[in-house]
Amino acid sequence: MRRAVIVGAGIAGLATAVRLGRDGWQTVIVERAPARRRSGYMVNLIGAGFDAAERLGLLSALTERDLGVFTTVLVRADGSPKFTVPAAVAEAAVGPRAMTVFRGDLEAVLFDQATALGGTAPDFRFGTTVTAVDQHPDGVRVELSDGTTEEADLLVGADGVQSRTRTMFFGPDFRVDFPYVVLAFPVAGDASGTAVTHIGPGRTAAVVNLGPERSSAFVTYRCDDPGAELSQGPAAALAGAVGDLAVGLPATVPDDAYFDRVSQVAMPRWSDGRIVLVGDAAWCVTLFAGHGATLALTGADRLGACLREHSSIPDALTAWEATLRPEVVRRQATAKRGMMQYAPPTRFHVAMNDLTMRAITLPGVRNLVRRAIERQSR
Repeated sequence: MRRAVIVGAGIAGLATAVRLGRDGWQTVIVERAPARRRSGYMVNLIGAGFDAAERLGLLSALTERDLGVFTTVLVRADGSPKFTVPAAVAEAAVGPRAMTVFRGDLEAVLFDQATALGGTAPDFRFGTTVTAVDQHPDGVRVELSDGTTEEADLLVGADGVQSRTRTMFFGPDFRVDFPYVVLAFPVAGDASGTAVTHIGPGRTAAVVNLGPERSSAFVTYRCDDPGAELSQGPAAALAGAVGDLAVGLPATVPDDAYFDRVSQVAMPRWSDGRIVLVGDAAWCVTLFAGHGATLALTGADRLGACLREHSSIPDALTAWEATLRPEVVRRQATAKRGMMQYAPPTRFHVAMNDLTMRAITLPGVRNLVRRAIERQSR
């Protein structure tokens, strides 16, 4: 039985544990947080992401948590409507093999799937970090902050964009911070099935109303010093950046709100011997590019496939990266377009975005958009 130590209990780490566990690997998941995180923003699983979720056995449980499509009402700063994109338009654009779920719900389904593996279910070590690693030709020796030592065939760093695993073994110079922050948190909401959204120069604020336990707020904006924004805390930052907008944002922000800078990770390689990075730790594409959850699931699934096909772990990691890197590079290149969409620099750019979204409501254009999404999601 081969063993792997996985650092990080997020989407990439849990998906890796599920895939490897199904192939007979024994895994240990090391997570510095005291418990599994439950907050986060909405994520879309389209194309390759939907396919990976299906192969990992997640679709049945995710379907129960699928938020579905919803109507988007674009509004001005004072809350007056500009135009509406009906839910049917979004549904026609993405096609049937797509779903939208909260990040926390996706992680919950992955956690349940992992713990149901029986003899190959992960050994979770919450509140624990990696303190030292000794890599040798036949494996890795991993020392943990709880005083234990694990001998494994593979060390997987799935600890996100701020990965300590990456900085320990590959260096600190691969994260690129952009002058934006993002804030997302659940709200009480109503059951209207609408997303009230304002997109103005340098910022977007939206409240998605899908009923109790299904509604959320999302804010992103450009700023000169993301670190200073983060030091204020989410409530003060929200008030200062979008407090003038009438989109239904609540007066209070929960303590567990997702609040972080927008960053990308660009590395020349994702593995070294028996140490490999997966998900945002290796290739964060930013929320502006989308497909972060899709790439995490796809990356974990393909990693398991390559490890199964190759007897040599380094050879498997080389083959795995070759299959995935072109897709990641393409997604990272779309981040700049995403910045123009979520934080357009001028009113002119806002007007151009409005024209594009209005055009999507036209039947002929709608079909073109769906085909473009299908091509990009393969």
